[in-house]
Amino acid sequence: MPNVKERLFEAAERVLEREGPAGLTNRAVTEEAGCAKGLLYSHFTDLDDFVTQLVLTRFHRVAEDLAPLPARAGTGEVVANLTHAARTLLGSNGPALTVAALSRPAVATRIRAHWSADNPAERLIADYLAAEQRLGRLPATTDCPVLALAVVATTHHLLMTATTPVPTQHALLARLVTALL
Repeated sequence: MPNVKERLFEAAERVLEREGPAGLTNRAVTEEAGCAKGLLYSHFTDLDDFVTQLVLTRFHRVAEDLAPLPARAGTGEVVANLTHAARTLLGSNGPALTVAALSRPAVATRIRAHWSADNPAERLIADYLAAEQRLGRLPATTDCPVLALAVVATTHHLLMTATTPVPTQHALLARLVTALL
């Protein structure tokens, strides 16, 4: 079966959206993917490993989406560029994935350990801000790593609470970026 891991990941996202983290079981995922029930365990050690890899894979995609950000320095408005980056961090399925990760302590621990060494989104945003600073579009006194942390941390807060509708989250992020800059 080609691309079986991605097929399982996509199935898991549909299950999460429909049933929440309590519905995320091996059986639910494999039935949704239309494959044998043991297939998940052929590629992952257990359900926690599967959810960890799902979250890390999706976060990697977000980081890929943010990768061009530092090269945008000097183009557009800084507030608009940073607001767009924050919205990208939310992603379309971010809240569901975050709840799944937080509802499984072993998954949360594994993800925290993985991200403790490097948070690519935070680094890319800090790099973008530093590039804008070098161009004189941000004051020399701007603490770019702390500003990046504030944007990423706020986005993570919105993902973890996940009670605010997405348009409201986007508006909050725009207000945050405007206030910080």
